Amino acid sequence: MGLFFSAFMLCLTAIQSRYTPYKPSNSEEFSSASRSVKLGLIACGIVSSWTTAATLLQSSAVAYKYGISGPWWYGAGATIQVLLFSQLAAKLKLNAPNAHTWLEIVGERWGTPAHGIFMFFGLATNIINSSLIILGGSATVTDLTGMSTIAAIFLIPLGVTIYVVFGGMRATLLCDYAHTTVLLCIVIIVVFTIYSKSPKIGSISAMHKLLSAASKLAPVQGNAGGSYLTMRSKNGLIFGVINIIGNFATVFNDQAYWQRAIASRPASCVKGYLLGGLAWFAIPFAFSTTVGLAAVALKGDPDMRILTPADVSAGLPAPAAITAVLGRGGAAAMLVLLFLAITSATSAELIAVSSILTYDVYKRYINPRATEAQILKVSHYMVVTYAFMMSIAGLIFFYIGVSMGWLYTFMGVVLGSAVVPTALCVSWSKANKWGCISGAILGFFTGIMGWLVTTASLNGGVVNVMTGGGDIEMLVGNIISLSVGGVIAVVWSYMYPADFDFTITRAINAPHYHTSNMKETKEDDDRKVPSTQAQSVGNVVGLTQDCDLDFVKLNKAFKFAAWSSITLGIILIVVIPLPLFFMQILYGVRGFQAWVVIGIIWVFTSCMAVILLPLWESREALKMVSCGVIKDIFGRGAGKYMINSEAVI
Repeated sequence: MGLFFSAFMLCLTAIQSRYTPYKPSNSEEFSSASRSVKLGLIACGIVSSWTTAATLLQSSAVAYKYGISGPWWYGAGATIQVLLFSQLAAKLKLNAPNAHTWLEIVGERWGTPAHGIFMFFGLATNIINSSLIILGGSATVTDLTGMSTIAAIFLIPLGVTIYVVFGGMRATLLCDYAHTTVLLCIVIIVVFTIYSKSPKIGSISAMHKLLSAASKLAPVQGNAGGSYLTMRSKNGLIFGVINIIGNFATVFNDQAYWQRAIASRPASCVKGYLLGGLAWFAIPFAFSTTVGLAAVALKGDPDMRILTPADVSAGLPAPAAITAVLGRGGAAAMLVLLFLAITSATSAELIAVSSILTYDVYKRYINPRATEAQILKVSHYMVVTYAFMMSIAGLIFFYIGVSMGWLYTFMGVVLGSAVVPTALCVSWSKANKWGCISGAILGFFTGIMGWLVTTASLNGGVVNVMTGGGDIEMLVGNIISLSVGGVIAVVWSYMYPADFDFTITRAINAPHYHTSNMKETKEDDDRKVPSTQAQSVGNVVGLTQDCDLDFVKLNKAFKFAAWSSITLGIILIVVIPLPLFFMQILYGVRGFQAWVVIGIIWVFTSCMAVILLPLWESREALKMVSCGVIKDIFGRGAGKYMINSEAVI
């Protein structure tokens, strides 16, 4: 399946290269899709890259454990970060429109020591995200097919690597579109089959009846009435807090999300993240509410396998439920869903880490005068290198007994301390260099220390993978890491504010500057002023030109992103769930029907946003490709796109 999809994506890349002006042989096109991607495809890319194995597996597992509160807290707790990231996307376009990575901004603003420290957090984020993909995918493939887990760990990145090497960022985005389209269609099929055609469930009211019976047989500890049909879930709320903190790290520190902001047009950047975040919410909300609860409802059914705590931590309620309801067809559908989620997320991680290793390691420290051809060559090598590193990381976690669910709740402990310093670096001129560095480092160590102390205190001094995976243990570590890092960075910056001039970061890779001719005047610890010796070099292919940057509009876009993301975030994590939590409502049949129907409507709305909108926005490009194909058929090679004038690289 992976090789077939790779061949399909290679064909699309060849078509793009022949019939459009975008060639993956250009390094800017390879790493940032020439910064020309429109709103719909950016939103689609956000949905695709955020739909990892954990989206399908972990969200269903928390539904299995906590009831209807689990999918809500998973979806809402992982949506607000994408919504809030729209503010950083606007600031990126405003303060460093031609940067290749967020680490380039850190290095340019705060120098080499800070660059190295934050590179640790950035690469650690990529490794943990990649391991989540590998661990969840391999466990499910083994469960459904019997394939060796170790074989699955090494085979999963293989097919993806092929088309990423040849197609780069735009191939990744085209892959995102294909994956998201098929994935949403399968989600709709699974949901409607379980609620309408399945002889085991067949309706929303039947699901409600089965869940009510399951609650009586095995009440859920910490839930109102022991019911699966309530938002009053103590452990669900704890998971929600852990989820919110941990996912701040996996979004704000992950180059994959910065990559889409970099690849987008300035005009579409903010709306793309807002639209993508809201569209993504439908997948865990609708899919997990259906499949995760189906696993509960079918307990005792002869076709439903018995799930151990280890199985639940590995995310196996979803494949078990789909197989029990749909048989072999369900197993095949789950494999396809998982394949789509894994390949889209893997491609995002591959191109993200390739950019970091190419621009922040090779070009910054090894060969600052690297040519276009050298950069492109190294980018290809780094994609292949990281594909192998992904498998090694997954193998290590597998052998030490760390599951996808454990790693998912632990990531905020080690990554959360860098969230606030990273955001301040890109967006706030007064952010103090040493305050942000100290916050990231001290938050890291205090977060781990808090997690270890809590684990030892609650488990009789025993600290291992099993005892350290509890909700309270993870909650304490996550909160300490994020809060200590954030408080130190903000307080230090208010006490000793910097006065940074973002002109210096706007000059990163700018088409009208020779960076080698830039001089820096150090006025204080954190202020750099570019010299007037910058020279014009004309237009550069794939870089943002001055005519595309309207700073008034970008400032308005930032304000729109701030108000929109904060308002939507408050609605998702405060206004809707907390009143339902404190009122201790147990949903009756009608209430549960409304809950499910809202999820289904949300899925169809998402389809319009990330399937139909990109097609409409790309109508001119599709027309160009169609005309080129027709010319090739009847004109013997006359359809190839020809560049009228050469641009300076």
